[in-house]
Amino acid sequence: MSREAAFKLAQESGLDLIETVPMANPPVAKMIDFDKFRFQKEKEFKKQKSAQKTGELKGIRVSPRAAKNDLDIKARLAEKFLSKGNNVEIIFQLKGREKANRDWAKQKLNEFLKTISIEYKVVSEPKFGGRGITIQIAKK
Repeated sequence: MSREAAFKLAQESGLDLIETVPMANPPVAKMIDFDKFRFQKEKEFKKQKSAQKTGELKGIRVSPRAAKNDLDIKARLAEKFLSKGNNVEIIFQLKGREKANRDWAKQKLNEFLKTISIEYKVVSEPKFGGRGITIQIAKK
């Protein structure tokens, strides 16, 4: 069918003429309502985007005064999150005068990070904030 005839037929039926396969010989076109077509495409895009979702940010709060067993449990939790593909934010909570002793806090943080057995990379370097130190890690 010629392009002019297709346009005329589409206008008579109150639809839009959409070219779907422009590289074909002759090009392929459909007569559909463009608003409905656009809505369907947006719906497909949103569905693909939600299925593509990459790792979330999971948080773990750790205290430098915690017992070794407690730190091991938190390290296993971090390993579990990393194995699922999530990024992990470790919040190393400091209280009172501990905030002034940054070297000691950083040493304790490094000791905790060594207990994590899964290979990881540091996404954001340790930052000293209001409550202590925060660091983000992700699986390599």
